[in-house]
Amino acid sequence: MKIFCLSLGCAKNQVDTECLAGKLKYAGHEIVPDVKMADVAIVNTCGFIRPAAEESISAMLDLEDLRKKGSLKKIGVVGCLLNRYGNELIKGFPAVDFWANSEDWDKVIESLGTKPVEGRYRTLLPSLPKWTRYLKISEGCNNHCAYCAIPSIRGQLRSLPISVILREAQTLVENGAKELCVVGQDLTAYGTDNSRQSKLLDLLDALESSLPKNIWLRLLYLHPNRVTPKLLERVASGTQIIKYLDIPVQHGDSELLAAMNRGINENKLLDIFKTARSIDESFALRTTCMVGFPGEQQKSFKNLIKFVEEVQFDRIGAFTFYPEEGTKAATMQGQVADATKKRRLEKLMSVQEEISLYRQQMFIGKTLDVLVEQVSHKERMAEGRSFREAPEVDGVIEIHGINKKVKEGNVIKVKIKEALPHDLVGVEEQE
Repeated sequence: MKIFCLSLGCAKNQVDTECLAGKLKYAGHEIVPDVKMADVAIVNTCGFIRPAAEESISAMLDLEDLRKKGSLKKIGVVGCLLNRYGNELIKGFPAVDFWANSEDWDKVIESLGTKPVEGRYRTLLPSLPKWTRYLKISEGCNNHCAYCAIPSIRGQLRSLPISVILREAQTLVENGAKELCVVGQDLTAYGTDNSRQSKLLDLLDALESSLPKNIWLRLLYLHPNRVTPKLLERVASGTQIIKYLDIPVQHGDSELLAAMNRGINENKLLDIFKTARSIDESFALRTTCMVGFPGEQQKSFKNLIKFVEEVQFDRIGAFTFYPEEGTKAATMQGQVADATKKRRLEKLMSVQEEISLYRQQMFIGKTLDVLVEQVSHKERMAEGRSFREAPEVDGVIEIHGINKKVKEGNVIKVKIKEALPHDLVGVEEQE
């Protein structure tokens, strides 16, 4: 059968969808890039937060319409939304032909009348670039933050064996990947489900020793409680690991951090980022912050602003608290008014924009290695990312004066000429 796979939500979900597509392909099915070409459409849903759940439901309704019109023979729904809502969801969508929880891909294959296949397979979704791929090293989470439903949706931490991760990384590189973004709910917890200590450093050593020297390894989603000076030194000294860390802090006020069950206070958080910058001033630091958590007073918010100004993050992704069903925070006292949340979010992002611009301006006149993602030879322009920009969530580098040999997926030298709050502008350095 010709099958269209739609992946919603985070990068970890994208990996799941590629693994599902890989198994389907191995079982004899064809993965197509457009739902109009498909006999079967499968949506891998996200149920992490309400907007993501609403997006998933909208996609399901769209597929139901196509099914009713006869454009599709079957539709399937898999992933987090089913994990979270189970039979309640199934009852609301009687037109769906088959369902499966996250990673239960054999059930999908059986629903299509083919035999399950053993082993782990991955295939690139047709609509995605092959030079940046996500390498998921674990599933689930044991942190139990007060606002987060992940443990109830995806279960407890389960780390993949290093041998499996290395084999998958090597396959991704053989298929054209130039950048591997290492992802998990919390990379620093890798291996703690089977050992008292994190095995992340062991994994990084194994990846660097087994992969070509020109491959970028980017670490995303590290819980700050286990970010040690040793880890920071290891990242800074890496040959393939790039000096970029995504460390979600969520807040900068110790009382709020305790209420969130983050397991760390403001001073220890500051130490992490000060250490990183003492190792290398150009260390690219990204974080996530939440405003409007229950009990957040004006003083708490001022502490967050002070914290952000002191650290000088390169990038911040920020959002307002939403009381997710089933989480401890949903029933906490001191819920913050929506108007206050919105006002605080705007203030935070205004402060961060100035900081981002300052950090960007540090690179004017410097030469960066840039992974090219889009090329226009007619205009002699390209677009790409350096070590400072993660895919999809950060800015880009606009490159002028490229030579005719430059292709998407190349890594070229770019001298930075102009800095904007989120993007950089430069010219290719000719050899």
